[in-house]
Amino acid sequence: MQRLIVLALIGFAAQLVDGALGMAYGVTSTSLLFLFGIAPSVASASVHMAEVITTAASGVAHIRFGNVDRAVVIRLIIPGSIGAFIGACFLSNLPGDLVKPYIAAFLFILGFYVLGRFLLGNGTERKERNISKRFLTPLGLIAGFVDSTGGGGWGPLTTPILLSRKGLEPRTVVGSVDTSEFAIAVSATLGFLISMGWSNMNWTWVAALMIGGIFAAPIAAWLVRIIPSHLLGVLVGGLIIITNAKTLLKSLEWIPATWHVAIYGALSLLWAGSILLVVLRRLGQKRVPLSE
Repeated sequence: MQRLIVLALIGFAAQLVDGALGMAYGVTSTSLLFLFGIAPSVASASVHMAEVITTAASGVAHIRFGNVDRAVVIRLIIPGSIGAFIGACFLSNLPGDLVKPYIAAFLFILGFYVLGRFLLGNGTERKERNISKRFLTPLGLIAGFVDSTGGGGWGPLTTPILLSRKGLEPRTVVGSVDTSEFAIAVSATLGFLISMGWSNMNWTWVAALMIGGIFAAPIAAWLVRIIPSHLLGVLVGGLIIITNAKTLLKSLEWIPATWHVAIYGALSLLWAGSILLVVLRRLGQKRVPLSE
């Protein structure tokens, strides 16, 4: 019973992060499961199955809070599902770690761009516009493929790339990515079940992860609704930088391991300072009308 409670808390924490920032359910939950002593194969299979329910709950919550652009969701789910299914069925045994450093490097740089754009922005709301199908189709296909072959990647790829383009508010990006992820989770799970069978699935653990995620989904969607767009953008940008820094440092063997803590510390301070600056700026904007 104690283990199930811990697993439910892991599912809650992972979905709270993913639902509020549009990424990192897989990264958060799998990492915590590893710390809990669960084997990698069982952890991966359990997380993918749990995502089917948690992404559905998250999508419903985001729709109810008005965080979703339906056109973006529709244009992402079909190519994303195809990419996820192909990756899970035929390419799940390929060494996905070979391409992870290159993707991490791209996202690491993109994270600084997202952080800077929302940190240095003027705080005004941008008028939303449609993002073309020509752009979203290859994005969905690649992100779905990477999600299956690399053990995660739908949110970490689609969220920062959509945030880097002008036209959608951060909350709309997060809500649309989370909602579309349901189809990707279903396709990837079907692919894994076909290629791997049911042997790697512990249904009790899956149920515990699902329950925790279901409770977190509406809270996360509500947070996205009330968090100011520039603060949300800075939160996402910093998360992109921190999560991809770990992969990059592992691949860059010429950087001494003793430096890793200092690098993480510097990046964390940068992120914390950016959040503080945005909060102070927001508080300053609220005081202006009172003094006039």
